[in-house]
Amino acid sequence: MAGDEQGVTEVDQQKYDADENVKIICLGDSAVGKSKLMERFLMDGFRPQRLSTFALTLYKYTTTVDDKTVLVDFWDTAGQERFQSMHASYYHKAHACIMVFDVQRKVTYKNMSTWYHELREYRPEIPCIVVANKIDADRRATQKGFNFAKKHTLPFYFVSAADGTNVVKVKYKIYGISVSSLLSFSLT
Repeated sequence: MAGDEQGVTEVDQQKYDADENVKIICLGDSAVGKSKLMERFLMDGFRPQRLSTFALTLYKYTTTVDDKTVLVDFWDTAGQERFQSMHASYYHKAHACIMVFDVQRKVTYKNMSTWYHELREYRPEIPCIVVANKIDADRRATQKGFNFAKKHTLPFYFVSAADGTNVVKVKYKIYGISVSSLLSFSLT
């Protein structure tokens, strides 16, 4: 129907098709707090419900960088480790990655190597940061030596999506590296 096609105005469609689109993907096991981290980024809030992400959630956010409007797409996976890997389309045209693990669950840290290997298989050159989430539940975790990030020369942050600790730092770091990536790498 012709009337149904007018849901997005021509101006809005141009914005979504512009080269200033940035795609940021999140990787990590189920229940590490990827969705809650995105909630903090985008709404500066936190709802303690324990709802699982189903398959994929796409968050759209508009920001201004160097006087340009940039549309940032955050792709949040449901932690498809139960499927053994993500579909290649999840990585397609990604500009940056946030890898998240839960400081209370050792297995989620151990699985970072698998996630990183898969990321580099599909997107060998994009910037990536590592986030140790849920430090609000155990502040002693910040004293532990998590060497994964150092081994791969990746930025590393201790965060709490629940209370907001370091979330703003991560947000601006990922925006900065994403926009740099957009300007430096091909969008293919």
